[in-house]
Amino acid sequence: MKLKIKLPLLFLLMLLILMFSIGIYLKFIFAVYSPIRTTLLDSRYIALLLPIFAIAGCIFFILIIYIYRSIEKPIRRLNTRLGEVNVVHPLPPLASRSNDEIGELYKHFNKMEHRLQLAHREQTDMIAAIAHDLKTPLTSINGFTELLATHKDLPDTEKQEYYELIQKKSAYMVELLNDFSRFTKETLELESMVTTRVKATELFADIAFEYEYELAGLDIELTCRHSFTDSIGLTVNEPMIRRVFGNLFSNAVRYGGKPDLKVYMTGYLREHHAYFQIEDNGIGVPDKDLSSLFLKFFTVDKSRQIQKGGLGLGLASCKSIIEHHGGEIMAFPSEYGGLGIRFSLPLASLH
Repeated sequence: MKLKIKLPLLFLLMLLILMFSIGIYLKFIFAVYSPIRTTLLDSRYIALLLPIFAIAGCIFFILIIYIYRSIEKPIRRLNTRLGEVNVVHPLPPLASRSNDEIGELYKHFNKMEHRLQLAHREQTDMIAAIAHDLKTPLTSINGFTELLATHKDLPDTEKQEYYELIQKKSAYMVELLNDFSRFTKETLELESMVTTRVKATELFADIAFEYEYELAGLDIELTCRHSFTDSIGLTVNEPMIRRVFGNLFSNAVRYGGKPDLKVYMTGYLREHHAYFQIEDNGIGVPDKDLSSLFLKFFTVDKSRQIQKGGLGLGLASCKSIIEHHGGEIMAFPSEYGGLGIRFSLPLASLH
């Protein structure tokens, strides 16, 4: 039975029971205080009950109108909208002025529809990005192989150059596919992430020790400082957090764009979170692109991406990992002239 039928019938039944009880009550009153004994169909009783029935009828009508406008109509509208969900051509969000459960339902529906639209957009962008990034090296490989096939009298040195270019383009394609495969695998791993408690000081020291020597081998100076104490603990999946640091240092080295590149790592405490910052003195990123750095497949400069490699998933991976830990990550212009990335991790519970 539909809600718009069941609820009015329920209220009608309640009102009939109420009226019958009033009638019995009046009969009892008249039986006690009047010598005249008669039935409820007596005109005197009916006249006494008519105003009560009129009031009850008005109440019933008001209830019907209220249920229709506040419950049945919004639910019917939501049900209609569910059949019209379109992620390609989105409709305006559902509006509701009520703050009850129906209003909350509308808000949750709007959020769900927005997430579906974002998922569709990301899927489309993913396919377009992969197709674009694979098309460029494939076109080059096709051109080189066609040239080798049609010009068999080329000098051996020139043939060798073309073979090496084909190998380089093939390696670039393999790297792109590996990046995408790694990102997909990482997304699945986050759903079953296991965390342990680590000291912020130990984590910072381990990361600093690891990358200080690695960057020194590339003639890049790493400066580290923090204000953590041994009592500060973090509940994290350490391999994934190390992956975040690895991506950030790799980006700084790959896209720093300076021969005398310097990298700075800072750690500090603020309220209930531990903050980590990775900065460099490189060429930086335009302010208009800072908010887009963590989008999947986003790259500031396509030509630089082709030269340096990568699919534009490194920072998107960092964002996903940090948010699964309950933290936040953001980009900002560094005081050293390059790019700065700051992320937070919630402190571990004392118990």
